[in-house]
Amino acid sequence: MSKSAKNNSVRIIAGDWRGRRLQVADVPGLRPTGDRCRETLFNWLQPWIVAADCADLFAGTGALGFEAASRGAAAVLMVEKHPRAIAVLRQSIEQLQAQQVTLQAGGAMSLIESLAENSLDLVFVDPPFDSNLGAPVLARLDRQACVRPGGFIYVESPASLQLPPPGGWSSWRDQQLGEVRMQLFRRHLKKDERNLPSPGSDS
Repeated sequence: MSKSAKNNSVRIIAGDWRGRRLQVADVPGLRPTGDRCRETLFNWLQPWIVAADCADLFAGTGALGFEAASRGAAAVLMVEKHPRAIAVLRQSIEQLQAQQVTLQAGGAMSLIESLAENSLDLVFVDPPFDSNLGAPVLARLDRQACVRPGGFIYVESPASLQLPPPGGWSSWRDQQLGEVRMQLFRRHLKKDERNLPSPGSDS
């Protein structure tokens, strides 16, 4: 695959749509999460992704959200504000017949305010690297309490940026791959919920 072809498409790694390539919109600064990062992330999430309720707050190419849906997530809310990216995402949803994926136009920060308490198992936060939005989005998600106990927030950021977990959360995984830092935060289970199944589990 040529460099230009790679830059214009993103490949779903595993699941029902394994190997399918999705178009990447011609939007300045749009940076799909690379194959290696996605493979690492979804290896971390493998026990919890099936039947999970997810949100991809800076959908961009949809690489994270479509990968989650391909691997068995029950529902994926994609949030994107750039018109060209939205158009391409709509096209990808139609091509895949991805009935479990919902696309909402708008900004992530305002969208968070509409998320119901304990409504999600997993949230992807991959804003443009020069936006410095990782920390405020993480803080707002925590205040909104939209992630269920035992659920996760994934934040992708420049390698030099390491975010601390909010109160009531733990740093579940933290890894640097090249210029990218991958951080996975997990919300603490309440004392009376510690013996209940984890989000998306079959047990």
